[in-house]
This record gives sequence, C-alpha cells and structure tokens, in this order.
Amino acid sequence: MSAISDILDKIPLPRMVRVRQQFDHSSVDDIPAELFGQLENGFPHGIRPGMRIAITCGSRGIANLPVIMRTIVDFCKKQGAHPFLIPAMGSHGGATAEGQRAVLTSLGVTEETCGCPIYSSMETRVIGSTPEGHPVQIEANAAQADGIIVVNRIKPHPVFVAPYESGLMKMMAIGLGKQKQAEYIHQMGFDQFYRLIPLFGNAVMEHANILFGVAILENAYDQTSRIVVLTKDGIRKEEPGLLLEAKANMPRLLPGSSDVLVVDRMGKDISGDGMDPNITGRFCQYYTGTPNFTAKRVVVLDLTDKTHGNFIGIEAADVTTQRVLNKADPEETYPNSLTSCGNQHMPMHMKSDKQAIQCAIKISTGIDLNHARIIRIPDTLHVMDIQISETMLPEIRDRSDIQILGEPEEWDFDAEGNLW
Repeated sequence: MSAISDILDKIPLPRMVRVRQQFDHSSVDDIPAELFGQLENGFPHGIRPGMRIAITCGSRGIANLPVIMRTIVDFCKKQGAHPFLIPAMGSHGGATAEGQRAVLTSLGVTEETCGCPIYSSMETRVIGSTPEGHPVQIEANAAQADGIIVVNRIKPHPVFVAPYESGLMKMMAIGLGKQKQAEYIHQMGFDQFYRLIPLFGNAVMEHANILFGVAILENAYDQTSRIVVLTKDGIRKEEPGLLLEAKANMPRLLPGSSDVLVVDRMGKDISGDGMDPNITGRFCQYYTGTPNFTAKRVVVLDLTDKTHGNFIGIEAADVTTQRVLNKADPEETYPNSLTSCGNQHMPMHMKSDKQAIQCAIKISTGIDLNHARIIRIPDTLHVMDIQISETMLPEIRDRSDIQILGEPEEWDFDAEGNLW
C-alpha cells in the first residue's frame, strides 16, 4: 500500500447514469451531388483544361473528408484539369513530409481514395508580402500550381475569438504556409491572431492563384451539416457568418458545470488542442471569450491511436494516467509546440483510471467529497451519449434536451482499477 493509495482509497466515487444530449441533426444527405450542384450552377470556378490544381487537405478529423476530397478531385478532372492534394497542416505530423502524409492516411485520405497524387513536402516558396511587410510563403507545390482550391472546416478556434478563426482564411495563412509560416505567425503571439489570420490570408489570395474555397460545417453529431463553395471575395465576406453558424451548431455540455470532468481520450484528431476547450472550458493559451462550461478539475484517461503519441494540450488537464505518459511521444508533440510557442506541462499522473478520478475529486476545493458532481465523456467530438453522476440527476430531470437512458450504475473498473 502506498501513501497515495492511503489517501485516495478513502474518496468515494458516485454512481453514474447514462444520458443523451439532444441537438439539431440537420445534415447533407448526398455530398457529391451537393458539391457538384454548387460548382456547376454558374459558379466561377476558374478551372480550365490542362491546369495543375493543388487542393489543400488539413489534419483535422473532418466528417466525410475522403468523400469531399474525392468529389473535388472528380470535378477538376471533369473540367480537364490535373488535380493533386497537398497536406496543408502547418507543423502537424511531426513537421515532416512523411508524418503529414501519414496523418492524411490515418484520416482515410490516400491516393487511392481521392483518385489523384498526394504531394507531401515541407518546402515553401515566398510569393509576396503583407501590407505590413511580412513575407508570405506557401507550400512549394502549391506555389508552382496553376490554381489552388482551399478546403477546410469552419469552426471555433481553441485559443482566440475573432471573425476568422479555424477555417479557410486560417488554412491559407498557416496550414498552407507549412511549418515555416506557421512558426512565423505564432511567434507574434495568439493575442495578435485576430488580425494576423486575415492579414496573411488576404495576402495569400492576392499573390497566389486561389481559385475558390470549400467551407465545411458540421452539426453537433460530427456530421456534415452544410457545404458552401466560396469565391475569394466570398471567403472574405461570408466566412465570419459561417463561423457564427458553426458556433451555434457546436455541441456542448448542457449542464453547464461539474466538479470533475472525465475525458476518456484526447488527441490531435479530436482537436488542435487535443480536447476542444470550447467543450471543456479549459483554454491552454490566450483566450478572450466566455467558456460554455466550467469544471473544477479535468481528468484525461488516454490518448487516441490516431494522435500517434501527440499529447499537445495535456496541460489543460489537472490529472492524467500512467497510460497517457507511456503513450506520449515528444518527437510527435514538441515540433508542434515549438512552432506554436506553447509548452506542454504533464499534469499529475496516477497509476490507474480509478485513482486519477479519485485524485481529481480530492483536489477539488469547496465541494462535497462524498457527493461529487461528475460528467464523463468519450472525447470532445462525441458528447451526445455521456454519463453524469447520480448527484446531478435533480439538475437535469426536467430538461427536454437531456434524456435519461438508465439507472445509476457503479463504475466498471477491472482488477487494476482501469476502465478498459
């Protein structure tokens, strides 16, 4: 028996109840038909026969990404063009060409699934400068292409609040600029992102042949809710409105607060910060908004397989497990951290899931340790079917947007105190 066990074994865990949060289900039924319909209905796509077209593809876990990329490729081929994909993900994938190709493969995007070559390189070309005199660079293959199609999901950024957050403008400013431009922009600080993203994004549109953008919106169920094809001017004018729509569609933890939030897994395929702070309320760096949720303590139990050991964002947790420590790979994580000027602090780690959760309760001040309010989620992309402690049932019984699915149950730990 250790001193840690002596302290934590006295902390009781409340029984948990499975509940279902309910949000808007609206989604796109036929993605190829929707995309082709927009592009063929008089849209000024600018694609001509013989053109070499670069199509950006990021590192996020976007729903239906292989289908979306294949549809854009097929449309380019129909116009007689020669499309190819480029990983446009800044420093992700360990900031290597091989790592970024591997990220796309893990997302189901390969030369076979998309029907065209994938050119992965970390080389960039300076194509011009911003009005402030900053050099603007983009991926070398894209710089040499006859045209570029920018594709990305529009969603809130995990650090800053502005008219342009994660989306097409940021894809051009940072993703397309690979590690070099991502580092250059991050060095100026997140508190400047509200102006740097449109500054660099507009400069890319001025100096590179951006043909159009494909904006993807998702509903709270991680499904494609809308696809919008935008001209360059449309990106400037319409992306802020699409961001507001995306924010309204975001899932959230409807109870609004808990003593402890248990997150089963985190990773770069879930969020740029491993777990989306717009869900957890935990922001690692500069933030100017108001969180939708607050928890006194956050526990992370595991890393996803697709994050390949990247544990960026772990500092947003108060407690984690030895399992996370064993999987954590600095070579996958620190290039991303060095580029974004972040610093990953590994939180207190416990030998088992049970001890990690008990630890989070123990270090929560101002709560009833015998009746802790706990919410447990699979990850921040999947917050529909979650668990809440029976101590929280009185708070949600009369809500129409939360359905109670069962009776209170004990935690299902194995002999080692783990949930798997």
